[in-house]
Amino acid sequence: MDSAEFHALVYHVVRQIPYGRATSYAGHIAKLIGMPNHSRHVGQALKFLGPDSDVPWQRVVSTSGQISSRGPLTEGAERQRQELESEGVTVTNMRVSWRECGWFPESVNLEIEA
Repeated sequence: MDSAEFHALVYHVVRQIPYGRATSYAGHIAKLIGMPNHSRHVGQALKFLGPDSDVPWQRVVSTSGQISSRGPLTEGAERQRQELESEGVTVTNMRVSWRECGWFPESVNLEIEA
């Protein structure tokens, strides 16, 4: 699988996360696409998204539920918090509660329609 195919598959799976729910890079997205050791690549794929993307990137956080920093002097973590809260997700100390909003299906549709 090349990087374009990998990114397309990540975006396809992330689009399946229901409104008001969240999941993790490593614990779930990477696992669902059959590449459990590639959580950093999942994060990189989401980092490439433009501001007008229809991919709900905000629904993907760290395995601990923590919203990850987007680097020094960036506002990405705050933007992610706001996006999650606008969907009704409670964020406390920049962390979501898996008990309240976790989305962890055993499998998802991996067929990308052309």
